[in-house]
Amino acid sequence: MKIHINRLDYDFLMEAVNEDGKSIRMDSSPEIGGHQGGMRPMQLLLSALGGCSSIDVIHILKKQRQEITSFEVEVTGDTENMDAYRLFKNIFVHFKIKGNVHTLKAENAVRLSIEKYCSVAKILEPTATITFYVIVE
Repeated sequence: MKIHINRLDYDFLMEAVNEDGKSIRMDSSPEIGGHQGGMRPMQLLLSALGGCSSIDVIHILKKQRQEITSFEVEVTGDTENMDAYRLFKNIFVHFKIKGNVHTLKAENAVRLSIEKYCSVAKILEPTATITFYVIVE
């Protein structure tokens, strides 16, 4: 796995490009001179958790022949200031699933993802408590 990061302006706007040519933009907070031209790296970490877990959950539910018509995830995180950096201490992941999906199967799929399969959750686990909530309509 390889990512190339290129600075795009004279401040903090950067573009990260993967080996397949797919890209995202990153920027810093306005408090230190960013211009909100992209997500901040800590926001990307929460996005990565939501995306990683979503892929697991959708994959598990598809294998169980559950019919998903809509799938949304909202991820929020609280940080704690350390010496010169911040760590996520509490992360809340809220799944909203619509379709012909059995609630217990969805809850089990989310639990399996967060507790076993999602690599991003495993990376965050040593410093953050990750809790989740599932709504199936």
